[in-house]
Amino acid sequence: MIVHAYYEEDARVRREAETLVASGRPVDVFALRRPGDGPEGVIDGVRLTRLPVRRHQGAGIGTYLAEYLDFFARALVAATSAHRGRSYALVQVATLPDFLVFAGLPMRLMGVPLVLDLHEAMPEFFRSRFPAAAGPVPHALLRAQERLAMAAADAVITVNDALADRLLELGLRADKLTVILNAPSLALFDRTRHPERAFRADGRLRLVYAGAVTPTYELGTVLDAVAALAGVRPDLDPHLDVYGRGDDADPLADRARRLGIGDRVAFNGRIPLDDVPAAIAAADVGLAPTRRDRFTDFSLSTKLFEYAAMGKPVVASRLPTVERYFAPLTVATYDPGNAADLARVLARLADDPLERDGRVARTGARVEELGWDREGARYVALIDRLVARA
Repeated sequence: MIVHAYYEEDARVRREAETLVASGRPVDVFALRRPGDGPEGVIDGVRLTRLPVRRHQGAGIGTYLAEYLDFFARALVAATSAHRGRSYALVQVATLPDFLVFAGLPMRLMGVPLVLDLHEAMPEFFRSRFPAAAGPVPHALLRAQERLAMAAADAVITVNDALADRLLELGLRADKLTVILNAPSLALFDRTRHPERAFRADGRLRLVYAGAVTPTYELGTVLDAVAALAGVRPDLDPHLDVYGRGDDADPLADRARRLGIGDRVAFNGRIPLDDVPAAIAAADVGLAPTRRDRFTDFSLSTKLFEYAAMGKPVVASRLPTVERYFAPLTVATYDPGNAADLARVLARLADDPLERDGRVARTGARVEELGWDREGARYVALIDRLVARA
């Protein structure tokens, strides 16, 4: 597997790699190297090669492109060289960027099946992240790159049906495409392994967000909602814990202080994936806020699944994918960007235990249906078919 990410922090790639190892297939992963990490390692049976490239989150276009190209070149050389001794049965490349799939092209030319795991829509990501530079020419170039990447692969995996529909519209053959939902491991997110917190056990309404701290996830709207709720419903005593890192962390901390809720919001930084369930268990409500735009119309937050698996009521932005996968009486939704609506939904859940408990039960049942036990088995079956066919 080749992934432009820190393997330790990429939950989807970890689930896929560990599931293959559990099925009896050895897996090598070529990924970024965090400061302080060694060049090689083994995690839960997965062999890591950490290439000397690190992320520059929140940087400009030039820095991103240089980082992508540096990793591409190193991954191409490292994986191809390793193939001489390891004789890989299959190579899988995760995006972004889409052109990273060509790091596996030498092995494909030697007869090794090449799988492209499209996590996001890169043209829409670019438009969302760099709106000033996202003119028609860059968009057309990114679309062309995406089509070439899909054409180079023997099979394409993506994370939800909305993205799959988009890829089919771009001309990808249906028999080349498989949806493997980005569902969490229910063995990791197991509420029975953590102390059960009664709702508002200490009198506070404890909110939790675990994810990237970037403009895509509208934490500014969340802070405005916490401030509004604290003003009109001081009896709820709302507090927010944020677990994650990103280029918005410092501006958001300043915003919390300006709103007068600095003592109500804790920015805890990124924590290891294995510690996330305990952080969720200590809260009352899980938040999955997402800004609405063309990019996020194709996204379905894994956070939503994780909160529900831990038995917490979930409040998420009202996005097409959320409505597509979850019925109205499961996840509670609010109008994206509308802090007053978010505050209203939180107050309603706090005041109505029947609604709250009903949503927890129904959302939990839905997550059981969509969990990694099912998706992981489908993923292994796909890999087995591709290897057998090769």
